[in-house]
Amino acid sequence: HVQLVESGGGSVQNGGSLRLSCAASGSSRYSQYCLAWFRQAPGKEREGVAHINNDFSTSYADSVQGRFTISRDNARNTLLLQMNSLKPEDTSVYYCAARFGYCTTTRSTDFITWGQGTQVTVS
Repeated sequence: HVQLVESGGGSVQNGGSLRLSCAASGSSRYSQYCLAWFRQAPGKEREGVAHINNDFSTSYADSVQGRFTISRDNARNTLLLQMNSLKPEDTSVYYCAARFGYCTTTRSTDFITWGQGTQVTVS
């Protein structure tokens, strides 16, 4: 059973960049997981940001396409989210999530393992 811990959140000015990390532990089959980033702003539903499969195929929400890049390092059991050209509407708590197998969508109900979240604030 994999455990996830996010880091790298913080405050940044409009147009700035941040890189989020998610460290995984507790599973020897990390490379077989689909990994994803979600975000949730106050009063809003949790939104899928991006996912990456074990074959390194990726998918992004339209709102972040071209600005965010998801990547994974299976040797280090790490998931990354590089966020560039940040906007105030990107302000949210960001969560990493994992599910065994292959993802075709980034839907929160498909994921059973979650990190604790990290705050990103853009002003």
